[in-house]
Amino acid sequence: MRDDLAIFGGSGSCKLATKICEDLDIHLGKSQLIRFSEGTLYVQIDENIKWKHVFVVQSTANPVNDNFMELLFMLDACKRANAKTITAIVPYFSYAKGDKMDGLQVSVRARVCADAIEAAGADRLIFLDLHTQQIQGFFSIPIENLHALHVLCQALKEKKAEDPVIVSPDIGFIKQARMYSKALGCPLAVVDKERVDHNENPIALNIFGDVKGKKAIIVDDFIASGGTLCNAAEKLIEAGAKSVWAAITHGLFTKNSEEKVENSQIEKVIVTDSIDTNLKQFGKKISFVSVAHLFGETIKSFHNQ
Repeated sequence: MRDDLAIFGGSGSCKLATKICEDLDIHLGKSQLIRFSEGTLYVQIDENIKWKHVFVVQSTANPVNDNFMELLFMLDACKRANAKTITAIVPYFSYAKGDKMDGLQVSVRARVCADAIEAAGADRLIFLDLHTQQIQGFFSIPIENLHALHVLCQALKEKKAEDPVIVSPDIGFIKQARMYSKALGCPLAVVDKERVDHNENPIALNIFGDVKGKKAIIVDDFIASGGTLCNAAEKLIEAGAKSVWAAITHGLFTKNSEEKVENSQIEKVIVTDSIDTNLKQFGKKISFVSVAHLFGETIKSFHNQ
C-alpha cells in the first residue's frame, strides 16, 4: 500500500479497524478520545495526515449517540488536519431505521444524520447492509453499500448446511433473502409477521413456502432483542423444519438476546463482526465471521484509482 493512506478506528470499531489494517498490512492510525466528567467528548488525531487519504471506521451501535458524535468529531479533526480525502466507514448505521415519517411531526433521523456527516467533513461513505436502500438518496456525496452475503454464504457452506431453505424474516426483506437463495442454490420461504407498535417484538403469523424436513436458515440485516428471530424459529419448527439456523449481518444483542437464543429452537447463529463485541459473553450457538477483508478490498479499490 502507498504511504499516503491512513486508517483510524473509533471506540465503536477498534477491533474491526485493527483487523482491516492487518488485512492491508498497515498500522492503525494513532488517535485519542477523552470522555470528560460532564459527558462531552474530546477527539484528537495523533499523527500527521496532511494530504493523505483517510478512512475513519466507526459503527454507531450502543452507546449510539456517543459513537455517532465521536464519528462526527473524528471526521472534523481529519478535515482540520488537512487530509486530502476523508472516507467514513460506518459498518453499522443505527439511525438507518429512521428513514421515514411514521406519523405527523416526526423527525426523519437518517436524513438529519446524513446532513451532519457531510457537514463534519466526509467526502465519501462506506456502509454494510444498510437497513433500507433509499437512505443513500439522503446523501449528496458518493456512497458504497457493501453486502455481507458472500461472507455469510461462505460460512454456511463451510459449516455444511445441508438441504437448506432460506427464510426471509418478513416481506420487506424478501429481495435480499432471494439473493441468498440464489447464491446457495436453494428454495426460499417467507415469515409473515405483524408489528403492532415500537416494542421490537413483532409476532410471526404464518410461513409461506415449504420448510418441511429442511434446514431453515433465517437471513436478516440485524439482531437486536432476538424476539423476531426466536419467534420465527418456533413457527418454522411447527411448520416441520428439521432445524433452524440464522445468518445475520449486524449483531446488536440487546435485552439478554444471547440468553434468548441459547434457550430457543435455534441451532446456530452466524454473525459478522461489524459491531465490536465481547466474544466471551456468547454461548456455543453464536459464532462470528469477519468482514475485515471485504472492507480492506474496498479500501484498496478506492485507493488505487
